[in-house]
This record gives sequence, structure tokens and C-alpha cells, in this order.
Amino acid sequence: MAESSKPAVLIIGGLGFIGRHLALYIHQNNLASEVRLVDKVLPQLARLAPEFDEACSKDKFVQADASREQHSPRIFDRANGEQFDYVINCGGETRHSQPDDVYELRSCGLTVALGKEIARRGISAFVETSTAHVYKSGSTPRKENDKMQPWNKLAKWKLKAAEELDRIPDLQYCALRLPHVYGPYDPGYFATGICLSRVYVDLERDLELLYTKDVKINTLHVQDAASALWRAAEWRAGQGKIDNKDGFVAFNVVDHNNTQQEHVAKGLSEVFNLKVTFIGSLVSQFAKMNLDDVVEDMNEVSLQTWAELLEKHNIDRPGPISPFLERDILKDQDMSIDGSLFESTTGWKPSHERFDADSIREMVDSYKRMGWWP
Repeated sequence: MAESSKPAVLIIGGLGFIGRHLALYIHQNNLASEVRLVDKVLPQLARLAPEFDEACSKDKFVQADASREQHSPRIFDRANGEQFDYVINCGGETRHSQPDDVYELRSCGLTVALGKEIARRGISAFVETSTAHVYKSGSTPRKENDKMQPWNKLAKWKLKAAEELDRIPDLQYCALRLPHVYGPYDPGYFATGICLSRVYVDLERDLELLYTKDVKINTLHVQDAASALWRAAEWRAGQGKIDNKDGFVAFNVVDHNNTQQEHVAKGLSEVFNLKVTFIGSLVSQFAKMNLDDVVEDMNEVSLQTWAELLEKHNIDRPGPISPFLERDILKDQDMSIDGSLFESTTGWKPSHERFDADSIREMVDSYKRMGWWP
């Protein structure tokens, strides 16, 4: 494809975990005529691994807060006077247990501000990352039209933002509802479990997980999240205006593993030679009634041990990983979604179908390369 016929792409949150992998995917596959990365964090402070140097180079970067209207010209205006073809939003607040006003401003406010500007400019595709934690948990994988019951404040404000966008005329929008995303340099959900395992190896104790082995915690590799976002943008741009009589366009995206706690426990056991067990439903119910105390006690032990490990291995810049547990991530609900609609609609397929011990090794190896791992 001629360079001039390739789409110009704007990535909001372009230096975040998913955003940087999306930029790398576009760069490696030479998919765009122009890429602009917008983030509040400067590249030199974003802890970028060397493989991102070209994909996230300074000449592609604009430091700005996309939730602020006054920043829109330098975010959206191009030197040739034309509009971007795709805007992909990987930004927003990703930390758990924050006050409502934080999510309202940094997630909902960001999305709505982008939506208004994108509609005003007539851009052909606005795609963003959302979360599968918006669904009411159930025994079967959740589909896009199933009942909504957000698990936490982060999910509540993600859903609220998409509902607000549905009121903006002529906005060509699509949300991807993602499960737990993992992969190289993951700073999130799985990083916590991996760091906890390292701590319990040092303590020479078994790692006991809450609830049971069959609790579902569905997964998606970050490289597949990146390819899905790109495919969604291509698809959405090709659809033009859609009659949103059934609400805004949203798709679930997930691997084919139907990942459960058991898969994670087996992987951690194999990688760390660690006994990982489950305390079961009865004890978990007691723990649930005293969850704040349980989390506080675990964090007190694990953070102290982690700090000692870092000091022992002379790591003075430990990066964004730690064994710190957030109360919001300890749920005894199934996070299970059906991704067949996105696959059948767009033809996309995951390249990493399974979460296993090699998935954990890949993450640990990436932490070692960055000097984060004790």
C-alpha cells in the first residue's frame, strides 16, 4: 500500500501499557502514514524499553491532557491541514480504588471531550479501550447485550462515558471491552501476582489465594489487544454511520483460554517452584467480611519483604511493579466474556490463545531486562 493511502493515526494514552504496544504494532507492520502519540507523561519518564524507541520516538510525541478542550488544537491539528483517520483512546485512569471524581475527570471526562472533538472534525473512526468488568457476573460467558452491573468505580465511569458518547450526533465510535490484559512490561493485575510469588519464595511459604480454583479471570495478551484495536479502527471506519438504536457499538475481545484462577496458579507454581493453593469458599467468605484487614495484613508483609529484596539486589529504580494488593481486584465473581461477535464481525483472531507458565516467564523476563526484578 502506498504511504499516502495509509491512515493517519492518533493514539491517546500512547505511552501507557496498551498504547505503547499499539504504537509498536503499527510501526512493525508499517500500517500508518503518520502516527501521533499523546500522553501527559514525557517519554523519558515513561520507562520505555529499547524496542519502543522508534515506535514511540520524540518526533511522534505530543505532551498534552486530552480531557482539556484548550489542548485540542495541538493534539488534533496536522501540518498538512488534514484530519486524522483513526483516533484510538488507550488513556484514562487505570488505578483502582480511586475516588469517583478522579474517574469522572480522567476517564469519563477524557472520553467525552475526545468524542465531541472527533465528531466536530468528522473523523471516521473513534475506538477506545474499555473493560469487561461492566457486566453482571454469571456462570456463562457474558455477551455484549447482557445485563450491565459494573464491578467497581473504574468500570462504572467507563460505561458512563460510552453512554454519554451515544448522545453525540455523527460520532463513529466503537468500544472494546477487554479482560485482564497481560504481556511484556505489564504493570497491572498479573504483575501483582508475580511479585507476590517472588515474595513468598523468599519467605519460604505457600502462596494462598482467595476463593476457589474455578473462579474465571479471562485474559488477553497485550499484543492481541493492540491488533484488535487496529482491526476495530479499520472496521469502524469502513462502516460509516451506524443506526445506534440498540446503543453504542461495543465488542468483547478475549483469548480462547477461558482463563481461571487454576491456570494462573499452575503457571506460578511451575515458574517459581512454589506451592499455590486456594483457601476455598468457606474461609474466603470469612475473609471477605474482613477484607480490609486481610489486604492490610498481606500488604504489610509483602511490601516489607519486597523492599528488602530490592535493597538486597541493589535495585534503586524498581519500576511500576510491586506486590501491593488493591481491594478492588479481589473478587469472587467470574470475569468471563464471549468474544465471538468481534471475531465473526471483523475476522480478527488472537495470536496468543492460552495463558500459561510461558506467559508468566515472558513477563518476568521483561522485568529483568528493565532492571526491575530482584
